[in-house]
Amino acid sequence: MSKWIEICQLDQVLPDSGTCALVNDKQVAIFRIGNGADQKLYAVDNFDPFSKANVLSRGLVGDLKGEIVVASPVYKQHFVLSNGQCQEDETVQIGTYPIKVENGMVQVQS
Repeated sequence: MSKWIEICQLDQVLPDSGTCALVNDKQVAIFRIGNGADQKLYAVDNFDPFSKANVLSRGLVGDLKGEIVVASPVYKQHFVLSNGQCQEDETVQIGTYPIKVENGMVQVQS
């Protein structure tokens, strides 16, 4: 059975950057893209399958091929934040999680 887990206050996640949270003993990278009414939140695995390290929350975010992505800070592969697909290797995909804001708190579904 899945449930929503409170992570932090929304204002603790800086716009256009990521942070890491522990969700059921698993590291999850939380990204806040934009600010105000147009902002979007994403939650993906923090584990980079290429470097085998929990580093994706420290990656750079941007737009590549019309998709919002995070670039791994180690080997620079790009992962689409909406679906976890690696843009350089179609056989690699990281996990994604439902995310929402309720009463000013960021919540991730486990």
